[in-house]
Amino acid sequence: MSVSQADKAKKLRALHEAPRAFVIPNPWDAGSARMLAGLGFEALATSSGAKAGVLGKRDGKVTREEALANARMIAGAVDVPVIGDLEKGFGDSPDAAAETIRQGAGVGLVGGSIEDATGNKDKPLFDIGAAAERVAAASKAARALPFAFVLTARAEGFLRGNPDLDDVIKRLQAFEAAGADVLMAPGLPDLAAVKKVCGSLKKPFNFMAGIKGRSFSVAELEAAGVKRISLATSLYRAAMTGLLDAAKEVKEKGTFSYLDHTIPTPDLNAFMKE
Repeated sequence: MSVSQADKAKKLRALHEAPRAFVIPNPWDAGSARMLAGLGFEALATSSGAKAGVLGKRDGKVTREEALANARMIAGAVDVPVIGDLEKGFGDSPDAAAETIRQGAGVGLVGGSIEDATGNKDKPLFDIGAAAERVAAASKAARALPFAFVLTARAEGFLRGNPDLDDVIKRLQAFEAAGADVLMAPGLPDLAAVKKVCGSLKKPFNFMAGIKGRSFSVAELEAAGVKRISLATSLYRAAMTGLLDAAKEVKEKGTFSYLDHTIPTPDLNAFMKE
């Protein structure tokens, strides 16, 4: 029996209110979602980079329709809560962010993120006032839903050429005041920065693991005050690394030793629906 969207939303809220930190991994299709849920992860999140890769596109080049189709597939495959990487809301205006939240809920998501990155290399971040207005509009749309949608607001400075910790904290505090339920700042450089960010906020903080040299253990992040830990594209990249290594062996050596390390088909099938 499938779990209702309202019950998934309650579960997601409960995870954020529990005393311990939790990991929310990022599948890229229904099969990877089934495997992660089957391993016992209690919630999942889509990834902008991973869903772009599935379509043969680069991150940031996916349309709202494509992103929502990916989210629908993942949310429909599992009985655990799924949140969406909704990028900047697929539009610059507050109305665009709000509409993306509404449509995300419509495909089965019980949470989603809106970021302050513009997608414009000449001005990579929205001004803090405009960014907060977009979060406020997204929050209003989330509150109007018939279940408790979890809105995450992301400050992207460390990924977009403005690694100013004080500015990131000001933005996160503005997003918190605008109604975000969870705050996120991808690319923080060290645990001291993580601890400072968490200590500056009242709402839960999501740390993004997946960057070499800037990913820390669950225990370390929990001690620093992190509530939620996402994995971004790292699992997708790990899977694609395996594909490349195996394919290169066949192409360059004509051998198949990679088969010694692959999951047997019956074990893989055990994660999937009949």
